[in-house]
Amino acid sequence: MAEITAQLVKQLREKTAAGMMECKTALVEAKGDLAEAEVVLRKRGLASAAKKAARSTKQGLIGVQIAADGKAGVVIEVNCESDFVARTEAFQTMVANLGQQVVAESPASVEVLKASTYAADPSFTVEALIKAQIAKVGENMNIPRFARRSASGVLGSYVHPGSQLAVLVDLTCGKSETAVSEAFKEVLHDVAMQVAAADPRFVRREEVTEEFLAKEREINRARALAEGKPEKIVDKVVEGRMSKYYEEVCLLDQPFIKDNAVSIAQYIAAKGKELGDTLDVAGFIRFKVGETLPAEEPAAE
Repeated sequence: MAEITAQLVKQLREKTAAGMMECKTALVEAKGDLAEAEVVLRKRGLASAAKKAARSTKQGLIGVQIAADGKAGVVIEVNCESDFVARTEAFQTMVANLGQQVVAESPASVEVLKASTYAADPSFTVEALIKAQIAKVGENMNIPRFARRSASGVLGSYVHPGSQLAVLVDLTCGKSETAVSEAFKEVLHDVAMQVAAADPRFVRREEVTEEFLAKEREINRARALAEGKPEKIVDKVVEGRMSKYYEEVCLLDQPFIKDNAVSIAQYIAAKGKELGDTLDVAGFIRFKVGETLPAEEPAAE
């Protein structure tokens, strides 16, 4: 059995970030074999991670990554228990690495991503990496969702300070020179900020599902009748209120946050005219930390 020196303990601690006593105990169990001691710690890490798996993960970060060629982008959410852990460099790096991996590999689901080899360190699967991080920091972590978009035009993003809200926008134009202009980039940024601030559900009216429309009409009809509006004018009242509804849920109908005298559609059209081109929003993704949480989560241990 190799001698368990302070230097050996230090080496294991640097490799695993485990506590000093845990490292020493693992080395004793592994008879001084550094690699085997790391395996011992990882096994213990997986076991301790399982105990933390029921803890609530209400904090975290939203990461945005756009491929180097600009043809694909990803928004990914990674959760943890505390804002303190979310702000650490290690957690932020992990979120960025996972976003880059989804851009590159386009996994079909979170489950497929978790089962895949972690691109930034092939000695782990993504699931094993998460469990190792849980053991390392003592908090539960989770990847609830990601969304990947192939670009129809040019992808741009906006990440709100604190990285708990992020947006990916796909803006199209007709000319290649438009896409590289500063004016176009300004529009892309403005639209992304609009999505972040105003939380639209759809790009345009045509995309609003019949289910949404039927529910909103029913609500407004009941409201109009409760207000004592005559039956013969209720339909007109409902349609008037539906216009306001479109302004709330459709990006192009929303008042521009920088100038509410114009809609986003009017703003984009005016900017397109200045550029001698036609601009349009092909789509967007908006994630905010915690949106996927159930109404009630298990209490923390």
